[in-house]
Amino acid sequence: MSGHQGRCLCGAVTFVAAEIETGHHACHCEMCRRWAGSPLLAASAEGVTFEGTDAIGIYDSSEWAERGFCKNCGSGLFYRLKETGGYHVPVGLFDDQSAFRVVGEIFIDRKPPGYDFAGDHPRLTEEETLAMFAGDAE
Repeated sequence: MSGHQGRCLCGAVTFVAAEIETGHHACHCEMCRRWAGSPLLAASAEGVTFEGTDAIGIYDSSEWAERGFCKNCGSGLFYRLKETGGYHVPVGLFDDQSAFRVVGEIFIDRKPPGYDFAGDHPRLTEEETLAMFAGDAE
């Protein structure tokens, strides 16, 4: 199997991503924090194929996105944009996590005070994040 491989906690769902973006954002929005139990650290991934699809549940989390999870162990598997089909896969699911790095934070004004990420990278507010995504839609 070539590509970037990963799996859920119990192994019922495995996947391969043909391409990944190793520089990713930490999302501090309330939805991501509730879904992941922490900020969401997810990499953009293309050419994602799954095995064990019968164990994948889908939660329609907003007008623009849905979230996939393993129905056996509860692992969050992906955040998928409905319009483009683009996947964002939690970096902790990949077998080799050595290449990943945080290159920015989004919804920084929604981050609770109990943690901070080190490093000199962009930190966008909710307004700035939504404006950035609105620009992508045009």
